[in-house]
Amino acid sequence: MEDYAYILDYLSQGRATDTRFKREPIAYALGESELKMFELIPKPGVVLRPGDRVFIGKNVSERTQIQHVKRRISYKELTSAAQNELQFIVEKIVRTNPGKFIRFFNEAQPITTRFHTLELLPGLGKKTMWAIIEERKKGNFKDFEDLQSRVPLVRNVEKLLVQRIMKELTDPTEKYRLFVAK
Repeated sequence: MEDYAYILDYLSQGRATDTRFKREPIAYALGESELKMFELIPKPGVVLRPGDRVFIGKNVSERTQIQHVKRRISYKELTSAAQNELQFIVEKIVRTNPGKFIRFFNEAQPITTRFHTLELLPGLGKKTMWAIIEERKKGNFKDFEDLQSRVPLVRNVEKLLVQRIMKELTDPTEKYRLFVAK
């Protein structure tokens, strides 16, 4: 269940394709914890900007900017502005929640006897995967810097995670979901 989301795009006049006489403002957002994409209805008089963090949780009294979540959407339903903003918001989420993502490196398990979850990260092959597994036997990784210092083969951990999350968000046929909820 998502409690917070980051605004990707805000249409104060609603969608141009909406044929109703009175169009309502719409915001497109990416959830903070499960990385789900939403279409939101803001409260009257509220102006949102891309990058704003808003509360969308169940407790309606805490919602100061959002009236309700209209529906969940796919990448193709986003506006082009929202699609362009998506990668920046994903980078922001990875930077602000490093514990969630470092836990992935500490707990990742094999998918089959020949294929490991770590190999789903772009640019990470068998050699790097085994280096990570051997290092985590000595103790859990504390943060991205600890991972990069203990496993020199891994560079730009945040960039690898962002690339993987973007693949999961943009490709509906992706079989394995590591970070984005179905």
